[in-house]
Amino acid sequence: MHALSRLSPEVRQYLIVTGNYWAFTLTDGALRMLVVLHFHALGYSPLQIAALFLFYEIFGVVTNLFGGYLGARLGLNRTMNIGLGLQVAALLMLTVPTAWLSVAWVMAAQALSGVAKDLNKMSAKSSIKLLVPDSQQGTLYRWVAILTGSKNALKGVGFFLGAGLLALLGFSHALLAMAGVLALVWIASLLLLKQDLGKASAKPKFREILSKSRAINSLSAARLFLFGARDVWFVVALPVYLSGVLGWDFWQVGGFLALWVIGYGAVQSFAPGLTGKSRGQVPDGRDAFIWALLLAGLPAAIALGLDSGWSAQWVLVGGLLVFGAVFAVNSSLHSYLIVSYAKEDGVSLDVGFYYMSNALGRLLGTLLSGWVYQTYGLQACLWISALFVLLAAVISLALPRHAPA
Repeated sequence: MHALSRLSPEVRQYLIVTGNYWAFTLTDGALRMLVVLHFHALGYSPLQIAALFLFYEIFGVVTNLFGGYLGARLGLNRTMNIGLGLQVAALLMLTVPTAWLSVAWVMAAQALSGVAKDLNKMSAKSSIKLLVPDSQQGTLYRWVAILTGSKNALKGVGFFLGAGLLALLGFSHALLAMAGVLALVWIASLLLLKQDLGKASAKPKFREILSKSRAINSLSAARLFLFGARDVWFVVALPVYLSGVLGWDFWQVGGFLALWVIGYGAVQSFAPGLTGKSRGQVPDGRDAFIWALLLAGLPAAIALGLDSGWSAQWVLVGGLLVFGAVFAVNSSLHSYLIVSYAKEDGVSLDVGFYYMSNALGRLLGTLLSGWVYQTYGLQACLWISALFVLLAAVISLALPRHAPA
């Protein structure tokens, strides 16, 4: 405690925000795995299980659109704490007797969890903008990369946590345990998080939820296609292919995807070193274009590899590892650029609008993943992924670039 008291107020607030985000992310990943494993055991098909998360994605779009407006009016401390409270409620909703766990009830709980997740993420990402001076862009990039990378790594850890709690405690008791721990984090956040963090100096008007910045609109459009490109084959098509075609059992599929997400998060944390920060540079629109262009060829290469007759297992595993690393750098670049582009007064308006596009891309990818795979197969999903990333690269040409030295 003495060491914490010696830290600057900004660093202490950063640690509180990060701790909240980490705790939430662990429950988010664990909840997803709990739902997947439990309903798989009840006899649901992979596509039916994916449908349970449909409202999670839809309400993510709505929450990001309006959450930024709430953050600017109420303060980011309040929106973050609302998110934590809603997640506790979502966990408790699923502790009802099994007979009550209808599809509609589970989808409603997932909708609440989706609202909670995006309120929490928008608040965490927006807060960093206010804790780092504009003159310290390198520090801002590093802090954003650590927050983003650690979140994704912990989401992968959450997959393992969910499976472990299910085996040890059962579905309802696992949810109760997570709700209890997160409730303690929520109480600590209510007491410790700075009041009115991120509250706009003037009350924003409702019409301001739509960004007027060309840079933010371009980055948001690129983000939509970037995350649509990931989820169009990753959410439904890949797990179903690994299970149904390659014959992997459920634990192999879940374990591999969990390790993939952990590795993806680790690369995100190191992205500043990969994109020039070690040389005293911070990225701009040119970097976003180049890294998106590098990514665009990977889904196409995996699709060609699958058509060539090579071992599908090795093509997919190897391709996924390379795709995950390059995608992680793209995602980290985008996460830094939106925080950098956002205006400081009412920062959550810009960040919320941007993550609305992120959620819309995930929703589009999730819907296409099931339909395209069922109709045309995995290779078609991969070609659509390549097209989406190429569109993200072209849109990135409109992003601002640093003035030449």
